[in-house]
Amino acid sequence: MRSRRHLVLEERYQVKTRDDAVRLSVDSLPTPPDIETALALYRSMVRLRTFEKRAHNLFLQGLVKGTSHLGLGQEAIAAAFGLAMRHDDYTFATYRGHNHAIVRDVPMGAVMAELMGRQNGLMAGKGGSMHLTSTEHYMMGSYAIVGAHLTIANGAALSAKLRGTGQVAVCFFGDGATNIGAFHEALNLAVVYRLPVVFVCENNLYMEYTPIATVTAVPHPAADRASAYGLPPILVDGNDGDVMLATARSALELARDKGGPSLIEAQTYRHGGHSRADPGKYRPDDELKEWLGRDPIVIYRQRLADNHVDEAVLDQVDKSELQAVDEATEEAINGAPPNLDLVYTDVFADGGSTWRN
Repeated sequence: MRSRRHLVLEERYQVKTRDDAVRLSVDSLPTPPDIETALALYRSMVRLRTFEKRAHNLFLQGLVKGTSHLGLGQEAIAAAFGLAMRHDDYTFATYRGHNHAIVRDVPMGAVMAELMGRQNGLMAGKGGSMHLTSTEHYMMGSYAIVGAHLTIANGAALSAKLRGTGQVAVCFFGDGATNIGAFHEALNLAVVYRLPVVFVCENNLYMEYTPIATVTAVPHPAADRASAYGLPPILVDGNDGDVMLATARSALELARDKGGPSLIEAQTYRHGGHSRADPGKYRPDDELKEWLGRDPIVIYRQRLADNHVDEAVLDQVDKSELQAVDEATEEAINGAPPNLDLVYTDVFADGGSTWRN
């Protein structure tokens, strides 16, 4: 039985139980996007898919060094937020952050060159796949330490609030981060300080090689925990572009209107393994087949066709994005290896505290 204290808290913060999770579907959307917006969303998803497939091919050719984590199959989440965000909103991403960088208009050539370790890369080839950052585009970094960036996103949101800029910090993370202490600390303080931040859990069902369901006490690792922090549970189909766009717009509007943070759990699935070294054989065949049948780009292309968008128009989108990725690839390949002098830049040489001053 719930105590009076629990009832008061639920009344005060409008806490919902897991059964009351806000579950959005395309049929529940008030209005679908106009054709121009829908085509822009489709174009963005195709761009991300084409770029990452090319990156994978370059891995196989030995042209990309080190590891990398692809978001093939998860494009609808990044594309929708990229379309909904203001140009000066902040993005914080995980090491699976290629998509999140590109949707902020970070040049694809610079991203591809960074993957290849070339000096014309985003960070002159020194960061690689897991550390994509472009403050010029408000892409505030891809973070290799699981969950570490949630608290940093709070800092950016607090800065925006104090300066009155109307900016929103959007923080993407995987399902595994929901079992990290920083997740709970960040949510708590975001609500306490009513920060303009949107937390987006890209739940692809696996925390590296381990199914999230086997190590988590609740079925929905983000949505089922939202009520503990006075937030409504938001559970959405992360493979549906229209649903993601409506969700992104709503959360951003709330944050910008001083309504505080949101926690969104977007259910999705990565088509490949965790990283380039992982064949993903631990996933059941029937599960993989089911999710491949829910490919966000295939679904969205069919929806556009059903809404009388000519197939020739869609084919032209595919063709133009392939050409753009071809050009980005050529730019990257033609870049020189980093100059050895760069080894001594972007570091604190004396190891002391004088840099703080």
